[in-house]
Amino acid sequence: MRLLLVEDDRLLADGLTNQLEKAGFSVDTTFTAKEASALADQEEYRAVVLDLGLPDGNGLDVLRKWRTRSISFPVLILTARGDWQDKVNGLKAGADDYLAKPFQTEELIARLNAIIRRSDGRVHSLVKAGNFELDENRQSLKLADGTEHSLTGTEFRLLRCLMSRPGHVFSKEQLMEQLYSLNDNPSENVIEAYIRRLRKLVGTNTISTRRGQGYLFNDLV
Repeated sequence: MRLLLVEDDRLLADGLTNQLEKAGFSVDTTFTAKEASALADQEEYRAVVLDLGLPDGNGLDVLRKWRTRSISFPVLILTARGDWQDKVNGLKAGADDYLAKPFQTEELIARLNAIIRRSDGRVHSLVKAGNFELDENRQSLKLADGTEHSLTGTEFRLLRCLMSRPGHVFSKEQLMEQLYSLNDNPSENVIEAYIRRLRKLVGTNTISTRRGQGYLFNDLV
């Protein structure tokens, strides 16, 4: 699941990136309003963590421009400001949630997962497709027979992407975008390798290949 982190405190950004990646996100990090605006136009993110106090502009202005251009990914505002008016202004500008510094990383991750679930129309942290249940908190997969398997970070991100929209064909490029950040340099065959590993768990027919198109999770098997 691809995430954009907009935070000008580089030490904080590095620490958050590390924790978010452990929680199953691939993270692009930027420190300026200008680059945040450009990345939102170029890349496909599932959510954004947006600091308000940026060196070259106000995060609220960036958010307003996104919403004006109908860029609708969920946004969690991150700021040192604790005044209620700042919270109201952020929500009016189109934010989905608000977290004031200092904060616990566990709360940030929980809030991020919550706004993503809402955007997906889900209530619980379980992603269900067919006879399979993917636990976002534990990064594990429960099979139809009730057995549970722990997943690596990449396995989890790939399976969450496929199971979040069963029956939808994801191209290899779309999956690469959700699994890796701009700083990663994965090989061209990495998707095929992970698909093979996941098929050993869920079955060959559950993850189908559409030649020339991509892969889909078949929840009707």
